[in-house]
Amino acid sequence: MTTNSAPPPPPTTTSVLVTGATRGLGLEAAHRFAALGWTVWLGARDAERGDKAAADVAAAQPDADVRPLLLDVTDDASVAAAYDVLVASGTGLDVLVNNAGIAGTHAAPAEVVPADFLPVFGVNLLGPVRVTHAFLPLLRRSAAPRLVMVSSGMGSFAITGDPDRVESTVPGLVYPASKAALNMVTTMYAKALPDVRVVAVDPGYTATDLNGHSGPQSVAEGVEAIVTGAAADTLPGPFVGRDGALGW
Repeated sequence: MTTNSAPPPPPTTTSVLVTGATRGLGLEAAHRFAALGWTVWLGARDAERGDKAAADVAAAQPDADVRPLLLDVTDDASVAAAYDVLVASGTGLDVLVNNAGIAGTHAAPAEVVPADFLPVFGVNLLGPVRVTHAFLPLLRRSAAPRLVMVSSGMGSFAITGDPDRVESTVPGLVYPASKAALNMVTTMYAKALPDVRVVAVDPGYTATDLNGHSGPQSVAEGVEAIVTGAAADTLPGPFVGRDGALGW
């Protein structure tokens, strides 16, 4: 007897992977994407925290398809294993949101040493490159692939040079440099991947663990740029914030 070996039909629901999704902007983004009816892969480097975050989203959106995914953006093996899990699930991948990030040292620039850059660049720059490289083959199978890099106004020469912006008053060295590098990587991906919509987003100064909850914006406000970058049909530019296009 022969059996029908035709491949299964493609998924009909948008599928998104958010890295660093157990708290702050990543968790809020997961909530927002779940509310859109998307399949949400909630990236977490700790399985217990990932399960808890997914349960939190599911409790708020009982009909949502929310799936925790063990994923450490600094580890090749972890990223490869996460890719295999997602491929085997059959959901496909339409949107990749590289959100995971750390602040690193708050030392004055004169006190910063080269070693201070390594962990921050490892997460904020090499993490997005590692995850993008791994998941790009799956992402490109989507009819409308979207790659979202969660950057910062602190990585923008235009914004940090504007005396009317609060970012111009913070003389940081390591974190701003990591986000400036991520912005350049974003522009290069955009040039090299014409079949993928690539955008950098600036959530703005948002109250999260990253800054000791010192930001004036709530996570609900800060996540707007991420949701726009991922879900809007059209974008005002390649680098966007809550209020529109931003300068590099």
